[in-house]
Amino acid sequence: MADTAIPPRTAPPNTIELDRVVIRFAGDSGDGMQLTGDRFTESSAIFGNDLSTLPDFPAEIRAPAGTLAGVSAFQVHISDHDILTPGDNPSVLVAMNPAALRANLKDVAPAGTIIVNSDSFDERALAKAGYVSNPLEDGTLKDFTVYEIPMTSITLEAVKPSGTKPRDAERSKNLFALGVISWMYTRPVETTIAWIEAKFAKNEMVKTANVLAFKAGYNFGETAELFESNYIVKPAALEPGEYTNVSGNTALAWGLVAAGQLAKLPLFLGSYPITPASDILHELSKHKNFGVRTVQAEDEIAGIGAALGASYGGSLGVTTTSGPGIDLKTETIGLAVNLELPLVIIDIQRGGPSTGLPTKTEQADLLQAMFGRHGEAPVPIVAPDTPGDCFFAAIEAARIAVKYRTPVFLLSDGYLANGAEPWKIPDVDSLPDISVDFATAPNHTRADGGEEFWPYLRDAETLARPWAVPGTPGLEHRIGGLEKADGAGTVSYDPANHEKMVHLRVDKIAGIARDIPLVEVDDPDGDAELLVLGWGSTYGAIAAGLRRVRLQGHHVAHAHLRHLNPFPANLGEVLRRYRTVLVPEMNLGQLSTLVRARFLVDAKGLNKMSGQPFRAGEIERAVLDLLSADAPAAASDSKGN
Repeated sequence: MADTAIPPRTAPPNTIELDRVVIRFAGDSGDGMQLTGDRFTESSAIFGNDLSTLPDFPAEIRAPAGTLAGVSAFQVHISDHDILTPGDNPSVLVAMNPAALRANLKDVAPAGTIIVNSDSFDERALAKAGYVSNPLEDGTLKDFTVYEIPMTSITLEAVKPSGTKPRDAERSKNLFALGVISWMYTRPVETTIAWIEAKFAKNEMVKTANVLAFKAGYNFGETAELFESNYIVKPAALEPGEYTNVSGNTALAWGLVAAGQLAKLPLFLGSYPITPASDILHELSKHKNFGVRTVQAEDEIAGIGAALGASYGGSLGVTTTSGPGIDLKTETIGLAVNLELPLVIIDIQRGGPSTGLPTKTEQADLLQAMFGRHGEAPVPIVAPDTPGDCFFAAIEAARIAVKYRTPVFLLSDGYLANGAEPWKIPDVDSLPDISVDFATAPNHTRADGGEEFWPYLRDAETLARPWAVPGTPGLEHRIGGLEKADGAGTVSYDPANHEKMVHLRVDKIAGIARDIPLVEVDDPDGDAELLVLGWGSTYGAIAAGLRRVRLQGHHVAHAHLRHLNPFPANLGEVLRRYRTVLVPEMNLGQLSTLVRARFLVDAKGLNKMSGQPFRAGEIERAVLDLLSADAPAAASDSKGN
């Protein structure tokens, strides 16, 4: 294989040290920007940086090439200290074509760096992007540092030794761009080359072309004398332990595997592919060695039906989907409430309604999870707050499901699902034992002295009914969607019995509040009058925004909810301690509606429905407005992200 050696180096004398940098790779949906960003992220994780990512996919599978609708982007924030978000604004934009530049230019930080593939800025491409003149020539970019690199032509020349046809060779230009950025930010290259060789091992020509393109990009940065210097972001001082770079969906899948092991139950996933939840199905299908069974069902209804049937048979039943799939699964969720069987329902929320924004994030399914069934059918709701936390949220959802014999909603979203961060692998011994005691003997004595099994006799503490695996001798019983007689489980149309069963199911879910942690408040000075209350993926932006506010001398408190139904037992008392409560949400005010109704607190909403997560700066501005700051906010410290 032809080779162009990369000189060994770490940080030469003229390398500038940075504490953090935010880089966005952007190009056409066929330019490999997700792969490029993901690979840069992996290199940074191996290097030891703290990091956070924000992949941004086009909604159309193959939008017209070169158009704004087809732009795909990947933002990564790397640092030498603890960070919480992918960064508000990229300090570096790599734009592979005019459409990528136009779609992302508004987000670039003032005086930021823009690296463009100048070969793509021809008249036709400019017109497709809506430019009437070339932004590289008309002064549009005068406030930025711009590096024009003919990436396509250099790539074509560099990969000639591989024998690749020009059209195929051009596809390697994303690896050229990755090489340039790897040099610019002193990333380790050996692991990237090894990754390329492994990924394309089955096609020697493609493997050779991509390695040559990557090395050409790295050597271009080294020898072109285009850049004043390169940079290094040193490793972060993370808590000691073994780390891996993990996305939310992968962490969630691993959490489900762990939950099955901790419950000592086979794990069954019934799922129909849907963006952005499909990766959980893909990941779980790899783990048959842990007793995991996955079924890609013909539709959403079949997926949840199979999962509920697996729970009836003694497995930990799970179904995954996004908002439109919840619409279709609703009737079976109601059946699961009636049957009182464990079931974990994972909703990776996306923009709606209907098909909505399939590749964009949202938090607008909370009220659907809370109330979206006919009849009184309460269901516990759990929400993770970071990609890594998806692992622990999955275990918690499974714990509640098997202990209380109830379906449980786990509300993640597209931002958490696709975002990544360094995740400290937990000590297995620290994870909870959530094992199940199945019913093994009759539990009711008849008037004639004989014994029989009543499937709806309840545990005095949890109100959970017994879980009897079909086929257990002496424990034969029927289940179905009709109302059950209390205790005996026979079909009952008695009004008083229905009233009692409704209250029992409601009380069972409400009682879970005694079995979850109290809400904790981050109020360093103890004298704040403003509380910011969040849930789910808003955690990072809220915490980062409040860092900035506190650095300016203001006192403000933060509380974040993992359990949304039932609420933690002390939530009402916490809310009443503060004069003002702000609730940031990627919806029109669903949590704020709930806390207003439940606790009679005048919660104020900060609502965003753009398909993009909150930025720390948006939280900062909203909090400062509420605090009625008289003077303009001081410049934010670079570590408040």
